[in-house]
Amino acid sequence: MTGLVDFAVNRARMILAIFVCALIAGLISFLTLPRESDPDIPFPYVVVIVPLDGISPEDAERLIVRPAETEMRSIDDLVELHGTASLGAGSLVAEFQVPFDANQAVLDVREAVDMARRQFPEDAREPVVQEFNSGLAPTIAVQVYGEAPERTLFQLTRQLEDAIEALPEILQVDVQGLREEVLEIVIDPALLESHGVTYAQLFNAVQSNNRLIAAGSLDSGAARFQVKVPGLFETADDALNLPLTSSNQAVVTLQDVAAVRRTFKDADSYARYNGAPAFTLQVVRRSGENIMDTSAAVQALTAEVASQWPETVRYQFSLDQSTYVRDSLQSLTSSIMLAIVLVLIIVVAALGLRSALLVGLAIPSSFLFSFLLLSLYGLTVNFMVMFAMVLAVGLLVD
Repeated sequence: MTGLVDFAVNRARMILAIFVCALIAGLISFLTLPRESDPDIPFPYVVVIVPLDGISPEDAERLIVRPAETEMRSIDDLVELHGTASLGAGSLVAEFQVPFDANQAVLDVREAVDMARRQFPEDAREPVVQEFNSGLAPTIAVQVYGEAPERTLFQLTRQLEDAIEALPEILQVDVQGLREEVLEIVIDPALLESHGVTYAQLFNAVQSNNRLIAAGSLDSGAARFQVKVPGLFETADDALNLPLTSSNQAVVTLQDVAAVRRTFKDADSYARYNGAPAFTLQVVRRSGENIMDTSAAVQALTAEVASQWPETVRYQFSLDQSTYVRDSLQSLTSSIMLAIVLVLIIVVAALGLRSALLVGLAIPSSFLFSFLLLSLYGLTVNFMVMFAMVLAVGLLVD
C-alpha cells in the first residue's frame, strides 16, 4: 500500500490529470445514463399461450396443455412447469434455474412448442412464447377520443400507432378498445329464393373463396415463372362479384342476393375517456432506453401527428411513468445532497476544515466514479442505485 501511495505522490500531475478526466467522464455518464424506476431484473419464467376460440377448459387441457407439457419436460435447467386450461386458450409457465440465459430459454421453449403443434387442433392460432419481463410495462398511454365516427377514430389511431412504433426507442404499441374490421354480408331471403340459390350453396361459395393459394412455379425450360392465384378479397367489389350458381341464362353473384358492407365485430368491451369514445395506445419502450426521453419523444410525435386531425378528435396522456421517475429521482438526489452537507458540517465541527474538504471532495468524486462504472457495464440509474448511494455516504465518511 505504501508503494502505491509513493507512486501517486511522485507522479502527482499525472494522477490529478487522470482524476480530472475520470470526473468529467463520470459527469457525462450521469447526464446520459438511462433512468427508470426499477432495475430490469430478469425473471426465470417463460410464458406460453395457445389461443383457440371456443375451446372448453377440458378440451384445452387434453389437446393443448398436455402435449405441450410432454415436449417441454425435456428442456434443460427446467425447475417447474405449470399448465392452465381455460375457456378459449391453454397456457403454460416454465420456471428455469437461476442464473439462466433468457434468450436460450425462450428458444428452447419455442422449439418444444413447435414440436407439440402437430398435436394441436388445426384451428389453434400461433402460440405466443415470451419471457416474463417487468420491463414490458407501458411507459406512457395515449388516449385518442372525441365525438367523431368510430371509423375516423379507428383510422387516426392506426396512423398514430404506426408513427409511434417507428421510433427507435419503442418496442411495441398495444391498442386497447379497437374492434376488428370485417366485411358483413346481409342476405335478402326473398332474392335468394327468387334466384333459386340455397343457403348451403351460399355458405360453400363464401367459405371456399377468400383463401391464399400457393400455386408454385411454372418451368418452361428457358425460364421459371411464379404463378399466383388471386383468391383473397381485396375490395368489396371482389366479394360482390363472387359467383354462386349459373344457368343457361346468367350467372348469379353475391350482389344479386345480398348486400356487402364494411363494419366492425361486435364489441365485447368499451373504452371511454372524459365521457367520449376512446382508443388507448399503451407504449412499451425498449430495454435500456431512457424513460424520460422516450416519453418526451412520444409526446412530441403525438402532438405533431394530431396537428392534422379534425377538431372533434383529441388526445391526452396518462400513466406517464416519466413524471413519477423524475420526481422520485429528484427527491433522492436532494436527499443525497442534504446528506453530504450534513456530513460536512459534522466533520468541520469535529475534525476541522481540512478533513471536511477531503470528505467533501471524496463523496461526489466517488459518486461520479460510480456513474462511470454504471455506464461501462450498461446499467441504468434507478431507485436501487440511488438508495445505495445514500447508504454509501455513511460508509465513505467512516
